Amino acid sequence: MDYAKIADISELKGQVVVARRTVYVYQAPVRIWHWVNAACMTVLFVTGYFIATPPGSLGGEASAHFQMGYIRFAHFAAGQTMAVFFLMRFLWTFAGNAASKQLFWVPVWKKNFWDGLFNEAKWYAFMVKYPRQYVGHNPLAHMMMFFVFTLGTVFMICTGFAMYSEGAGRDSLWAKAFGWVFAIFPNSQDVHTYHHIGLWVLCLFAAVHVYAAVREDIMSRQSMISSMISGERQFRDDKV
Repeated sequence: MDYAKIADISELKGQVVVARRTVYVYQAPVRIWHWVNAACMTVLFVTGYFIATPPGSLGGEASAHFQMGYIRFAHFAAGQTMAVFFLMRFLWTFAGNAASKQLFWVPVWKKNFWDGLFNEAKWYAFMVKYPRQYVGHNPLAHMMMFFVFTLGTVFMICTGFAMYSEGAGRDSLWAKAFGWVFAIFPNSQDVHTYHHIGLWVLCLFAAVHVYAAVREDIMSRQSMISSMISGERQFRDDKV
């Protein structure tokens, strides 16, 4: 591409054209999963809170309303949808590009991974002037995504379906698939408590995730939020 010609054209129009590097990183299945998962988590956060802290009772006959029933139904539907898409997301790692695999493994044995992680920590603490540029997740985000989101999601799916199996019955498929959770936590109330704690952990993670995405989109000289819509990461300059 002849950038000199582009500059000449832009000068005629009184505009400045800036050439920016763009890399296609997030494939369509990853982007679809991301937004479906975000919607499911929002429903699960809200309904999970009301299941643990029920709203006030409604007046009149119980047959005239189904308040908690609708809340529980929304929670179960969102949880099952999230689990199915999470399984599909895992299967896509075998067919997708390198960025699609980051959610399920962390290269802790690589020295440059730890070097990049500590550099990112200093960047978030405003101790370095410029962050390094990465096509996929930076090492700090990579670490948090795996140990908090991925493992946290697996924990929530297992404990959630284990509690669901209590209502479905001992002979149900749910009990056969997730009954082993009660072998680890024999007290059902403990499972409820840990599941509720997991809700707040993932809720906090989501808040930090949104903050980091907006912050990096503004400060790090590379696109973040738009990348999960278009799939393309744009680098705004060549500083490393």
